[in-house]
Amino acid sequence: MLTHTISKSKSLVTILLVLQAFYHTSKAQNCGCSSELCCSQFGFCGNTSDYCGVGCQQGPCFAPPPANGVSVAEVVTPDFFNGIIGQAESSCAGIGFYSRGAFLEALESYSRFGRVGSTDDSRREIASFFAHVTHETGHFCYIEEINGASKDYCDETATQYPCNPNKGYYGRGPIQLSWNFNYGPAGTAIGFDGLNAPETVATDPVISFKTALWYWTNRVQPVLPQGFGATIRAINGALECDGANTATVQARVGYYTDYCRQLGVDPGNNLTC
Repeated sequence: MLTHTISKSKSLVTILLVLQAFYHTSKAQNCGCSSELCCSQFGFCGNTSDYCGVGCQQGPCFAPPPANGVSVAEVVTPDFFNGIIGQAESSCAGIGFYSRGAFLEALESYSRFGRVGSTDDSRREIASFFAHVTHETGHFCYIEEINGASKDYCDETATQYPCNPNKGYYGRGPIQLSWNFNYGPAGTAIGFDGLNAPETVATDPVISFKTALWYWTNRVQPVLPQGFGATIRAINGALECDGANTATVQARVGYYTDYCRQLGVDPGNNLTC
């Protein structure tokens, strides 16, 4: 059974926000930066890749590299997708919720997923994404984190994403989106009220996949060139990397190498973290 989630530690978020503020003067969400500065995905002003790169909202944002011609739908075939979800028990909540169709519909909003770099890079990214999704959801069995409602995922220091005291920000969806500081910006980007209706991630399968793709393209895709191990660190590094939980790291690596084999691509180097 899945007994963990991708929850990010409060300490890591605090460090991230401090670093963002350190580089340049910061302002509130929807920055209002001067013309020569970028507004980062977190709502801070600056002119480095942390601000002008992935997730840049406005200003002189860096242009992303061109997408390649890979068709993700042709890689994520019905056989590939069903080979994952087919391993879940028929009693699982995810059966009938997760589907290849919902994934492909969500993918329409994320045209760069699986389409950066070479054809092999694309296949490795797809294998990596589904490896993590398999691990987080138990082969698409779980929609919500086990016992998630009993846990506190409200980071009160993330004041731009104030928690609704009547809502829980525990793991939901293919990548088990967690914490108010993820639900808030994900909702804004996707078009649902992440802070006041986080349960939408567990009731709308397309939005559910969109949250996974949103998190992936903003937080994980930039580290793909560093190897699969870097993606583990981006998703759950505080709880698994540097010897924290070698069993779960190896489980993720196992799924990844299996999916790379199925997709006919070498998994590359630096598989652990």
